[in-house]
Amino acid sequence: MSDFENHSGTRPAAWYEGLTEAPDSPWADRTPPPAEISYRTLTYEVTGRIARITFNRPEHGNAITADTPIELAHAVERADLDPRVHVMVVSGRGKGFCGGYDLSIFAESSFDPGEGASSPTGTVLDPVVQARNHNPWGTWDPMVDYAMMSRFNRGFSSLLHANKPTVAKLHGFAVAGGTDIALYADQIICADDTKIGYPPTRVWGIPAAGMWAHRLGDQRAKRLLFTGDCLSGKQAEEWGLAVESTPADELDERTEALLERIARMPINQLVMAKLALNSALLAQGVANSGMISTVFDGISRHTREGYAFQLRSATAGFREAVRERDEPYGDWKRAQFEK
Repeated sequence: MSDFENHSGTRPAAWYEGLTEAPDSPWADRTPPPAEISYRTLTYEVTGRIARITFNRPEHGNAITADTPIELAHAVERADLDPRVHVMVVSGRGKGFCGGYDLSIFAESSFDPGEGASSPTGTVLDPVVQARNHNPWGTWDPMVDYAMMSRFNRGFSSLLHANKPTVAKLHGFAVAGGTDIALYADQIICADDTKIGYPPTRVWGIPAAGMWAHRLGDQRAKRLLFTGDCLSGKQAEEWGLAVESTPADELDERTEALLERIARMPINQLVMAKLALNSALLAQGVANSGMISTVFDGISRHTREGYAFQLRSATAGFREAVRERDEPYGDWKRAQFEK
């Protein structure tokens, strides 16, 4: 057979063939990467051209632990390297996407280490070290705090820095630290009734990822962070934070439709489009925003007001402290899963 007869140009729409599907693929006869990987905080599965990363702590509102950023970054890297995968989708099992950090380790349990993917003993991530650095009567080292929180950001930002497109599928709630994850995704699609926001700006928190102004613009980002108010999924679409919002019972169908349209594109086209568009986003100063916001997040937990919230959480319980924080704003009943 001549080179011409074997050329991809002789087959209809061969440009839509996947990297592993063409007769002359470099991956011919190569064993594909695992389609499923087990983690502590999430699941990973490849179906067709889509990698599905799903937070899997539904009994805890998918709250973030020390394992979450490590496992998320690992899963994103697996999808980025898999020649079958064209697009990744991140979602959450249970009642919501992610309720933020599991703050019981900060506010109630004195950094009880629990179980983790690897032992942090003796490192800057040692829970005993971090507990001592959060002692209201001790001396706070902001760079010990930054060393911890910047590593969470680094894992979450893998969604932005991955070569391939990433989609965040939000339902129920995506609040506090959960928004640090969602806002790093290239596309957000959500249910109309999703609660999205960062209530901890009222006390004891600044969004460490620093992505709000980049996603919403200056005034709308300030409108949310000056009040700690949340958006509904429908409002998120109207404000341009989400690319689409849909009734909750249609979210799965609409998400699949979006993923299928993206997955149809050649991987190299997707990567080039993302790199070109990311160049403009990164030029806005995303890295600086994250650095400054992470430092300020640490400061917010070590002010007079921050220490008051921390001690109130330790004595009365975290949920009671959040109730007292949010009742003046009239939205306590919607804050049940916020961490």
